[in-house]
Amino acid sequence: MKKSRFTEHQIVTILKQADAGIPVKEICRQAGISTPTYYKWKSKYGGMEASDLKRVKDLEAENARLKRMYAELALDNAAMKDLITKKL
Repeated sequence: MKKSRFTEHQIVTILKQADAGIPVKEICRQAGISTPTYYKWKSKYGGMEASDLKRVKDLEAENARLKRMYAELALDNAAMKDLITKKL
């Protein structure tokens, strides 16, 4: 996936400008982005603050860690079941 040239904090700042009343076309021109990009960001980051972004990133990292843990435990469980059924 292509890395954005804008940080999430910058994206939130750009979205806040529209809330302040600056026209979307003007914001897009100043930031050097297309209008569809603006609306894609708005759907993803709309209504968020910078502190919310940090919280979301932390939750995503924790979720990924828990998914890995579950996958490892599920594999161990399946291996144990196979071992038990072979012994019986």
